[in-house]
Amino acid sequence: MDSFLKRFTTREKKLNSNLQLRFLQLLHRLLSSGYPLLEALETIKWDKEMNQTADLITTSLKDGLSIDGAFEQAAFHPIITSYLYFVRGNGDLEGSIEKCAAMYDHRMKYIKKFQQVARYPLILFFVFGLLLYFIKTSVLPSFQDIFQTSTEASLTVSISIVVIDILSNVLLFLMIAFFSLVVVWTLTKHKLPIENQIKVYSATPVYRKFLKLQTSYLFAAHFSSLLKTGMSFREILHHMSNQQKLPIIAYYASQMTTELSKGLHISSLLTVFTFMENQLTSIFRKNVDAHSLEKDLNIYSELLMEEIRRKIIKSITFIQPVFFLILAGFIVFIYLTLMWPMFQLIKTI
Repeated sequence: MDSFLKRFTTREKKLNSNLQLRFLQLLHRLLSSGYPLLEALETIKWDKEMNQTADLITTSLKDGLSIDGAFEQAAFHPIITSYLYFVRGNGDLEGSIEKCAAMYDHRMKYIKKFQQVARYPLILFFVFGLLLYFIKTSVLPSFQDIFQTSTEASLTVSISIVVIDILSNVLLFLMIAFFSLVVVWTLTKHKLPIENQIKVYSATPVYRKFLKLQTSYLFAAHFSSLLKTGMSFREILHHMSNQQKLPIIAYYASQMTTELSKGLHISSLLTVFTFMENQLTSIFRKNVDAHSLEKDLNIYSELLMEEIRRKIIKSITFIQPVFFLILAGFIVFIYLTLMWPMFQLIKTI
């Protein structure tokens, strides 16, 4: 009963991201110092902030849950639990915790950087929206009354009001449509077959590139770690297909397991998958022994991680310039909207 209550209360209270990272880093430090897992968790309990989390994980492990299941009960992020799932196969808890902590640390840094970069443009857009509303409802109608004597100026003001109406309605529609799609997709994607999910991801222009890199990275990293244990290709793919935390990899592994039974080589199968990099095919085709393949896949996964970091940083650095260019265009438009009728009026004098 106590175990159930602990799990219930922990699930109700979302675990802080910083606390998750600290927990992983401390656990790795203790494991690398020679502590067995349960003793490391008992030591973590000395920290008051992490006491409840460590206690829940300890209880879950003693109840027979796997390490990823125990972390899932403690409300750790799905990225963490999906990575820890493969400890069941490779047995490398210390190495998996280390990579998991590093990956989660990078994720938090990217989110923080994105928030810093997007904060000021969003504030400016909000202020600009209020300004646009004020100009549309108060300034331009007043101009229309003032410039009634000039047909051209009055027409310009009327056109400006129509353009602002269209612009504001389009922006509002796009925002509502975007957030509606995100909400609908979040609520319904788990009900869709994975084949349909892959089709949707393939049709998403920017996200599909990152998803392809991420899927290739996770496949290479986990395949490499499982090769160290001496598993055959079929056993590795079977292990990958049994997990549900990475549905695309599970689907691809299931497809490859079926085709391997027909005598096809894994390198020829990788070419047909949308979210697998072509270089993976070359690596599998090149290596005939498991040791060389494990080494190449490990190096390639590290290169992919670096590529993902570069692309994310590059994308984030583009956000502010794009926002400011759009905002500058709107400001020029407002300036012309206000000044052009005056020029039209001056011409009539």
